[in-house]
Amino acid sequence: MMDKHDAEPVDLFIIGGGINGCGIARDAAGRGMSVSLAEMNDLGSATSSASTKLFHGGLRYLEFLEFRLVREALIEREVLLRAMPHISWPMRFVLPYHADMRFESETPVSRMLSRVMPWMKGRRPAWLIRMGLFLYDTLGGRKILPATATLDLQSDPVGRPLNNKFAKAYEYSDCWIQDSRLVVLNARDAQARGAEILPRCKVVGMEVQGDHWLVTIQRADQSTFTRAAKMVVNATGPWVEDVLKGVAGASSSDGVRLVRGSHIVTRKLFDHDKSYFFQGEDGRIIFAIPYEDEFTLIGTTDSDHSDAATTPRCSEEEQEYLLAFASQYFEAPITAEDVVWTYSGVRPLYDDGASSATAATREYVLRLDHSQGPPMLNVFGGKITTYRKLAEAAMAHVKSVFPATSQGWTAGVALPGGDFPVDGVDALIETLCTRYPFLHRDWARRLVRTYGTEATAILGDAKAAADLGVDLGGTLTGAEIDWVIANEWVQEGDDFLWRRTRMGLHLADEERAAVSDYIASAQTSALTGT
Repeated sequence: MMDKHDAEPVDLFIIGGGINGCGIARDAAGRGMSVSLAEMNDLGSATSSASTKLFHGGLRYLEFLEFRLVREALIEREVLLRAMPHISWPMRFVLPYHADMRFESETPVSRMLSRVMPWMKGRRPAWLIRMGLFLYDTLGGRKILPATATLDLQSDPVGRPLNNKFAKAYEYSDCWIQDSRLVVLNARDAQARGAEILPRCKVVGMEVQGDHWLVTIQRADQSTFTRAAKMVVNATGPWVEDVLKGVAGASSSDGVRLVRGSHIVTRKLFDHDKSYFFQGEDGRIIFAIPYEDEFTLIGTTDSDHSDAATTPRCSEEEQEYLLAFASQYFEAPITAEDVVWTYSGVRPLYDDGASSATAATREYVLRLDHSQGPPMLNVFGGKITTYRKLAEAAMAHVKSVFPATSQGWTAGVALPGGDFPVDGVDALIETLCTRYPFLHRDWARRLVRTYGTEATAILGDAKAAADLGVDLGGTLTGAEIDWVIANEWVQEGDDFLWRRTRMGLHLADEERAAVSDYIASAQTSALTGT
């Protein structure tokens, strides 16, 4: 990798390869700016791969009166569905109703109702839930997604897995998203438009040199190199304050509140393709979502997390909480024996002084700092659904420094592999099966849901499965792994098994080991030229 110390400074140097950093890199590169992005680990390896996998407006944020955030997210659902129909798709959510349901006690709506309707003692009346869903249907100018409906759980199939005390439910629309694929597709599009993407490169120093920053970056082998930049964007998520005050040495009153969200994945708990939105007697909510065909995803928790350097893990207490919460709704209790995997992520929320993790704002906050001369934009908070709007807001700050920068362009522009209609997944699967008769439908579906129209780039001119190289199990082949190594910065087994895909859930231990060995061998061959 060439050291560009003496080269002309790039316009933007972005620190952080999560969804915010990669989204900003894509937007900026598409406006003709020179961009470099460094990520200390694999792309999307922290918060952006540990979400609840929902592309949603945030129904519960209405209780916090965050109408601007919800409206922006609701509008974005449909904008982004059109740009990524392979990795995001509509999903219906079933909200069972019971009179015992309560508000989270610190929400503005809860405090208001406790004053005007004290006899409710924190319970959510049915009319209020329906009013909230009406707002949810209308705030974003919904066009693709169907409206809310009322269900009779005694007769509708979605009621069968539930405790029979639930007789009524509301069904509304949101969307599913393959979160870490969204990150890598933004990075790929940014690179295609001229951005330099540097995974496994940690920013360890920043100093001012005249009118620009000199950024020192450390590779995985501990060697260092530098990049000069006219402006730095700090999109490091949980590490935003560490970079701002530590690496850059800036003084700022802005801070980040780290909130851990933990999830459990169980064996499949129900046979339909709808999700459940469960409300607890403590006012909290969780989801139970069909996951990877064979599993159910349950989450999330909201707990303060002490330090970004501490790897988030689902604690035994969090797992027990989620199991007990979901078991209040399902007819058959869920136990620890049903859990096949857990994961946790840290949400870097802007520290607005809220008294609890649940009440902390989900709004993103952007701060442009000129205190050291060259500008530095610091990104606090954000959520996957609004990443594109956050990038546009970031570019508005960039434009104040670079007035000649062109206007926004990303709305409606497909990400790699997403250049087909929102309702075109089945047709694309059929086309793939026709062109490659050796594919069975589940194999073709997995490829389309992962790579979209780029599946043909992997399959090439293959006439039989044997033409795709070594069989690695679970429909994985050497051709697929070779392609992601060449195109998606895959360097280790976990990059592919748990981030580019979730194939780690479907493979046996020896198959996961075989994938990791194959990738390691390919990396060795690339380094040695053999």
